[in-house]
Amino acid sequence: MPPKESADLLIEARWVLPIAPVNTVLTDHAVAVTAGRIVALGPIAELSARFEPRERVVRSGHALLPGLVNAHTRAATTLFRGLPVYGPRARWMRETVLPVVRRCMSPDLVRDGTTLAIAEMLRAGITSFADMYLYPEEAARAASAARMRAAIGLPVTDGPTAWADSTTEHLAKAEQLWDEYKSDPWISLYFAPHDAFGEGDATLARVRRVADELDARVAMYLPAEAVHPNHGRPLPKLQELGLLGPGFTAIHLSGLNEQELEIAATTGICVVACPQSHLRLGSEFCPVMRFDSRHIGVGFGTDSALSVGALDLLAEARMAALLAGVGVRETDEEAPAAESVLRMATLGGATALGLGSLVGSIEVGKAADFVCFELTTLACQPTARPADTILFSATRDHVSDVWTSGRAAVSDGHLLAFDERELLALARQWANRISTGVAR
Repeated sequence: MPPKESADLLIEARWVLPIAPVNTVLTDHAVAVTAGRIVALGPIAELSARFEPRERVVRSGHALLPGLVNAHTRAATTLFRGLPVYGPRARWMRETVLPVVRRCMSPDLVRDGTTLAIAEMLRAGITSFADMYLYPEEAARAASAARMRAAIGLPVTDGPTAWADSTTEHLAKAEQLWDEYKSDPWISLYFAPHDAFGEGDATLARVRRVADELDARVAMYLPAEAVHPNHGRPLPKLQELGLLGPGFTAIHLSGLNEQELEIAATTGICVVACPQSHLRLGSEFCPVMRFDSRHIGVGFGTDSALSVGALDLLAEARMAALLAGVGVRETDEEAPAAESVLRMATLGGATALGLGSLVGSIEVGKAADFVCFELTTLACQPTARPADTILFSATRDHVSDVWTSGRAAVSDGHLLAFDERELLALARQWANRISTGVAR
């Protein structure tokens, strides 16, 4: 008998949902990990005979999935959670959010708020996230230090911000950060002009040129209300400027006519839906199944903790599935399968971040980013269809284990990457600073 191969980690689970191939549920399977990468996926008996792991994790009543991907958030806004929330979005931003942000914005707020968000997301089974906020260097440092995969947006705007005074300075700082993080295994960067009409055509053209030179992605808000009274609808404009393509991600994309759906499909853009934020602020929600039926890549985001409360991607996926099922009895359409929605919450989001070749599915060669759900509780019984159970019965409290590149961040329900008492104390300090106005 040949000697066993060594492996760093062998995870044995009752069910494995690899996401790719689609609609696959593997029973009594295991995943072997070496040097942070998946080296094998197969039946437990087969991999146990093949490998001698340094660590073996047995989860006999659990489902193993690729880690969830939060494809859009503003991580630092965890520190603003608790401010009043009401729609419409534009009024709420103007009256409630912006005055507090202008008073409190600082590098240490972004650093500490992002750290709190990372801990919360890991505990909820999220292993990758896309951030869009000021002081992106602070968010990048927090994510890299925590060994959590992050796509960090590089803000670009015509006017001054707390981070930079002009378009030129924004782009200069962005390119400096690009050079700093281009070899970081945890951090990728993308350009984040706010919206199609908030920046001038010349600025958007500069972003396109720089992004093309660096082979960088671009992400932008494109909600239904983004229609400009004088300049029309955003997608045709962005297509004319050459911004649309497989490297472009549209956040909150909604209110599209047939021509715009065709533009989205033919240009190969990705879409990120944040259904709970849309509903709470009275916005039109993304028609994710219409996009999916046109083979437009879809991922989910939580948006900011300020608008949605919990950074809970599983809840976002469930809400998207429920919204997609509205009215199906009156049409020839079918409610989306749970497997399709879980694919959006994992591989769909990874693709929207430009990380689809690295994470989002359990395939040999990919990074070992996993989440394990315990399905032995009464709420999850009987578990006849694991994907349905995860999407409609489980919650983020059912997350038992999380790994990033094979390293445990959550084990048996306990957060390992951070000291929760220290984080709670940090949150209390910031709550006091923000309420008293002493935030710098």
